[in-house]
Amino acid sequence: MQAQPMERVTHNKAEAEFELAIGRHRAVAAYQMEGNTIVFTHTIVPEATAARGVGAKLVRAALDSARDRGLKVIPQCPFVAAFIAKHPEYRALLR
Repeated sequence: MQAQPMERVTHNKAEAEFELAIGRHRAVAAYQMEGNTIVFTHTIVPEATAARGVGAKLVRAALDSARDRGLKVIPQCPFVAAFIAKHPEYRALLR
């Protein structure tokens, strides 16, 4: 059996999460909506996938979605805050 390619990030609105499945693992960026602001509350990236850029791909897709929807961002999650600090192109999204 060949290795599965990295899946794309999906937006699970019912669970208020962005998800990325890699094999049997699932990375998640959870959020809460406050009007036109998305508050990223926590990110879970399985240790087995951490060194493969899974968290960065997940957060990038979540922030791109926020930008496309005209939302402002509050990064309560330290991982999301660190990602934004390293990628100045997302700083304009901060509320």
